[in-house]
Amino acid sequence: MHPLFNLLLRIEAMSNHAKILIADDEPNVLDFLSYFLQREGFTTYTAKDGEETFRIVRSEKPDLLLLDVVMPNMDGFTVTEHLRRIAEFHSLLIVFLSARNDEESQLKAFQAGADDYISKPIVPRLLLCRIQALLRRKLAWGPLENRLVFDSLVIDREKRMVYAENVPIALARKEFDLLALLAGRPGKVFQRHEIMRIIWNGDQEISDRTIDVHIRNLRVKIGERRITTVKGVGYRFEG
Repeated sequence: MHPLFNLLLRIEAMSNHAKILIADDEPNVLDFLSYFLQREGFTTYTAKDGEETFRIVRSEKPDLLLLDVVMPNMDGFTVTEHLRRIAEFHSLLIVFLSARNDEESQLKAFQAGADDYISKPIVPRLLLCRIQALLRRKLAWGPLENRLVFDSLVIDREKRMVYAENVPIALARKEFDLLALLAGRPGKVFQRHEIMRIIWNGDQEISDRTIDVHIRNLRVKIGERRITTVKGVGYRFEG
């Protein structure tokens, strides 16, 4: 069997044994989602308010958090903002489940650090597909993966080299760091303040213009379609 196929099988098996925390103040939602996800092979935890959500994340360290917006004590936006300030939880997948389907709420969720946003009422099979897709992506391109391959584009994070059609591409140091960050989590929207903090260590002298210039340079070198602008939020790498 081909090694890549073996890897895909392992990723699929691992993704269906992940730990998921469901945070919602409606008991019926907690009961239904817990039953459904446990039946699919996941380990689940539940929280009824923001403070309990925060405590369980810290104690159980789930792989993914399903999070309602409106909850007692601390709303979903605030929970996400607090978690994203802690390095240990930068890779935690956060999916909002909310009856709010307006653009402002969705933008606010992504700005806080969400990986996905799903409007209620919940369609169980669709939710499962979205969860599995996020988990597969996380497992496939985790922090231990040094060689990222996207069709003809290869990013070797250990050697700090990039190739397109087997031809090396010359990148400045920060350009490579930015590309490696975005490509390490394909599909995730990185906010400007996240990029600033991770790539430029929060340097106050660095402006949004600096990020824009680096993104523009990367698009010229690796192709326009690879990096998408999410208006009002940040940037996303398309695998």
